[in-house]
Amino acid sequence: MIKRYLEKYILEDLNEKMVFISGPRQVGKTTLAKNVAGDAFAGASAYLNWDYGVDRKQILKGLWQADTRLFILDEIHKYKKWKTLLKGEYDKHKDKFHVLVTGSARLDVYRKGGDSLLGRYRSYRLNPFSTAELAGIKSQEFRIGGSLDFPSAQPQAFETLLKFGGFPEQVARQTERSLRRWHQERADRLIKEDIRDVEIVRDLSALQVLVQLLPDKVGSLFSMNALREDLQVTHKTVSLWVDILEKFYYHFRIYPWQSTAIKSLRKEPKLYLWDWSEVQDPGARLENIVASHLLKFCHFLSDRDGYKAELYYVRDKEQREVDFMVCVDHKPWFCVEVKSSFKGVSSSLSYFGRKLKVPFLFLVVQDQNIDVLKEDIRIISVAKFLGGLV
Repeated sequence: MIKRYLEKYILEDLNEKMVFISGPRQVGKTTLAKNVAGDAFAGASAYLNWDYGVDRKQILKGLWQADTRLFILDEIHKYKKWKTLLKGEYDKHKDKFHVLVTGSARLDVYRKGGDSLLGRYRSYRLNPFSTAELAGIKSQEFRIGGSLDFPSAQPQAFETLLKFGGFPEQVARQTERSLRRWHQERADRLIKEDIRDVEIVRDLSALQVLVQLLPDKVGSLFSMNALREDLQVTHKTVSLWVDILEKFYYHFRIYPWQSTAIKSLRKEPKLYLWDWSEVQDPGARLENIVASHLLKFCHFLSDRDGYKAELYYVRDKEQREVDFMVCVDHKPWFCVEVKSSFKGVSSSLSYFGRKLKVPFLFLVVQDQNIDVLKEDIRIISVAKFLGGLV
């Protein structure tokens, strides 16, 4: 069994505060939480799931076993007053036991009523498997603004993830039949169980249609108006639905970098899926898997170390564009352009590198066994580049 990349950091933070783990359905949150319990609280932990009636009554009554040192509370965000309940119980019992909260909605932003939990918890976002994690490469200590270290290429891990996505069940099974069934079941459960339980959506069938449309939007400028016309609903409605799906980790959006140094695009974001295996177009899927790895990298630096690490794309009014730029504390660190094969240096990458004074520039290609420098741009295989991240 692969040990997840966040386990030791969660254990460290549990000594001081509550810990929240959020992430997509079936990304491995419960397994991670139980591994934390087994490794450090063997025989002294309890798992309580809000969806199970007996556990729900125990939580609401405030009945906590006296010999338990860690309580795992799963899906408690579905309770309207979850934040107030947690605040009261934590303040009363924080010297007696630890609390680990997991949920399939974005617990970092999803707040419903009650007093603030500020200062009482640390929040982690669990991302799907990445190339480095699947290959067993330990997370390195990244020097912010410095060069990245890349181990040897990991083509087997990369190809597995590219085909089957990064969710544990499909990484373990690796069959196309299982993957097809997974795509159908995951969308149904997301909408008919997770979203329906906590959001008011009058037309679930239209939301399902939206889920079917989004994979074809990956990598291109994302227009709400185009979706509004496809679904025959108002702009406000489709905007709400897209926000809900993002809140429940179906997709994520990255936004254009704003700078006075260039005439930046100030409009649409670009959209990517958490499960890139749903994307049928090979070029879009390749771009999506790189986007997901870079997002995981930013989440890791933010959640573990407290940096303001953010992922953007760069585009100006002259239609020059670079796929991704990673920034820390609003300072560009490195840019990444993704291509299926190497056909020459990207002029847009060179241009934005000069204009924005970006320290490191990468042209990431699907060609294997390539890692060369040309005009201050490192041309590197995707299997090697992704292995140098988290």
